[in-house]
Amino acid sequence: MNYLIIGNSSAAIGCVEGIRKIDTTGQITILSDEPYHTYSRPLISYWLEGKVADEKIYYRPEDFYTKNNCNVILGKKAVKIDKSAREVILEDGSAISYDKLLIAAGSRPFVPPMDGLQLVTQKYTFMKYDDAKAVKEVLKPESKVLIIGAGLIGLKAAEGVYKVTKNITVVDLADRILPSILDSEGSSIVQKHLETKGVRFTLNDRVKSFTENTAVLEGGSVLDFDILIIAVGVRPNTEIAGECGIEVSRGIIIDDTCRTSDENIYAAGDCTESLDITTGTQKILALLPNAYIQGEAAGINMAGGSKNYGNAIPMNAIGFFGLHMITAGTYEGETHVIKTDDEYKKLIFKDGLLKGYIMIGEVSRAGIYTSIIREQIPASSVDMEMLVSRPQMMMFGKSRRLEKLGGVNVGN
Repeated sequence: MNYLIIGNSSAAIGCVEGIRKIDTTGQITILSDEPYHTYSRPLISYWLEGKVADEKIYYRPEDFYTKNNCNVILGKKAVKIDKSAREVILEDGSAISYDKLLIAAGSRPFVPPMDGLQLVTQKYTFMKYDDAKAVKEVLKPESKVLIIGAGLIGLKAAEGVYKVTKNITVVDLADRILPSILDSEGSSIVQKHLETKGVRFTLNDRVKSFTENTAVLEGGSVLDFDILIIAVGVRPNTEIAGECGIEVSRGIIIDDTCRTSDENIYAAGDCTESLDITTGTQKILALLPNAYIQGEAAGINMAGGSKNYGNAIPMNAIGFFGLHMITAGTYEGETHVIKTDDEYKKLIFKDGLLKGYIMIGEVSRAGIYTSIIREQIPASSVDMEMLVSRPQMMMFGKSRRLEKLGGVNVGN
């Protein structure tokens, strides 16, 4: 069997490991437009900050490709899929054949049209290793850094440059930071923490126009900067799938086996749509753990095994300047909130199920909540007081404890 994988990040690596669980001899070819060994994208801010060395940014050990008998083609971009010939065409005109293909093309930064942006010479996005390298090349202690976007990527960029320069301003059209993953109270907690480090925020505003080193906001403010980082959002790379006739909506459409509308082509990761079990809707869940699990399921199925991908939920585990947070699920429903000097916790229930949570500060038991959401365990089957305040195994009934512990007798 001849397997071809477009992409070289978490979904692609999951696919390799999934294939090798079933097929130890088939030829695997990995194709990537980046020139690097597989690396962990969430670590680029830590690399820029100096916390992670080059070799530590790798997502797998240096001998990963050799051990898994992979043919790796780096620094070349796939531009077309010929389904009838079962070939992928590269930008240099060469072609690679496949029996089974995985599209793990990821996503790209979204750069909205902004008047005068072309005049800015030192402008960067912040999604790839090369982005972090480019910023590091120009960053100086006296640099004024302007970041457009107060989401996860923008704030990680702020943390990444902070060790070199404290002169950081973040602008966002939303009325709060991290609006896609936090409620107003949670956002306020994190914003105040970042402000104690010297990060400045201008919210409810947007850039009206740029000159080379200034940004004029619609509200009238004028911000000087030396370095501009654009972190407004991302878009899934679906074009190569859509252009060959594979079904695409906002992301590539896949079934529970991660197969697309073509029986020989699978897809996984940020370029796909997944069923969010907390809302029952199809969404792009651009999350590293989901991407890996999707890729692994795709690889197993491509190799003739059987594995379904399911129970997907939106989830983020992240920290800024030592303040940790984990969020998951949806926030529509009945809420239970605990707030102390050390933590902010919000649990959301709907239709008798835990549907989502926000945890800031103390996050050590977040995994219990995640498990309850994924397994859709009825709230009626657990001790609610314990669930809200101090989750632990004893809050489950005896039969559920036995089930979760693999049949071990844990007493009454």
